[in-house]
Amino acid sequence: MRLLHTSDWHLGHTLRDQPRAMEHALFLGWLLERLLVERPDSLLVAGDIYDSANPPASAQAMFYRFLSAARRLRPDLDLVVIGGNHDSAARLDAPHPLLEAIGVHLVGGLPRRGADVDVERLLCPLTDARGAVRGWAVAMPFLRPADLPRLADAEDPLVAGVAARYAQALEAARARRKPGQALVALGHCFMGGGRTSDRSERKVLGGNQHALPVDVFPDDVAYVALGHLHLAQAVGGQDRVRYCGSPLPLSMAEAKYPHQVLQVTLSGAELVAVDALPTPRPVPFLRLPEEGPLPLDRVEARLRALPDAPAHQPGWKRPFLEVRVQLEGPTPDLRRRVEAALVGKGTRLVRLEATRGGDGTSLADPDPDARLTQLEPEAVFRRRWARDHDGDPPAHLLQAFHSLIEQAHAAEEVDP
Repeated sequence: MRLLHTSDWHLGHTLRDQPRAMEHALFLGWLLERLLVERPDSLLVAGDIYDSANPPASAQAMFYRFLSAARRLRPDLDLVVIGGNHDSAARLDAPHPLLEAIGVHLVGGLPRRGADVDVERLLCPLTDARGAVRGWAVAMPFLRPADLPRLADAEDPLVAGVAARYAQALEAARARRKPGQALVALGHCFMGGGRTSDRSERKVLGGNQHALPVDVFPDDVAYVALGHLHLAQAVGGQDRVRYCGSPLPLSMAEAKYPHQVLQVTLSGAELVAVDALPTPRPVPFLRLPEEGPLPLDRVEARLRALPDAPAHQPGWKRPFLEVRVQLEGPTPDLRRRVEAALVGKGTRLVRLEATRGGDGTSLADPDPDARLTQLEPEAVFRRRWARDHDGDPPAHLLQAFHSLIEQAHAAEEVDP
């Protein structure tokens, strides 16, 4: 059995107000070609379909066109999709009856039947081209604090709660599988030891402050298809637990990442191979100067030396550009001078970084260690608690705090 593992599409994403729709359209067209050429048995999409909880209508149309085309081209393909922390669970789950009718297994948020978890909706049989069941997938979406059981006695109630939800679903999958059938799990979460990218992934609850241990996924799980981190990586040195990474760079910091989808080969209940299929990169990412910030006059000369824009070049194909300048003091006309040097060059300036001469710190942030925006909400809460009380805040207060934070994040999921 062969699977294709992808995640973190972030449809509707813009890079400093520059649209990415054509890049996403090209990626999805390429992915459809891979479904025909590679002939996988299943396509696993591990969350963050959209870049925001309220994606533009064009991004939603792109997603549904892809699902329709994939089903038309590969009627035998298993399509398994879960929601991520950027997605609105309610928005993804709303068309469930229609998607279920065309054989798309999509779980936007933790499904419930009354007060209980609807474990059946988390399970999906994985079949081969002849329709024989070769494995079972646990399609666990991004879990929020309200989704987790109350385990006040646990050392970390959030991590223990996520582990309990997976244990419940995996036990149900084991009860259904037959000898020789593989166990596969999907998840959108942060695993211990995962490497994040700068200015890209939002810190997630049950995530970077509460990293999940690899043993959440027991050894009988043949493959774990993860989403959330944009840098493709194996977790804990285990080939079977993988982030496939995002198919496109979502910030300048990700420009040098290997962007890809993963082709996973299973034999019976065992993992055989994981192979990377590099995704196309239709738009260049430029960082000037490459060697680091230089004085403004030298940077201006580098920018003027860039080749002129090709005639009739579509706007979406113009390279994204980050410019790095070293300044000795305030320079009010900095942006005007940089933009003047770029006239006719056909690039899109998406980031202008000015650093202070000598120590390399930003002129806007003379004390970077004190920048509040770099601290996680939990870190701020813990610092305030430590200032007013002894020790760490109790577990039940931390859990209540995280619930409030998640409610704030969920507010953006309400339709306008």
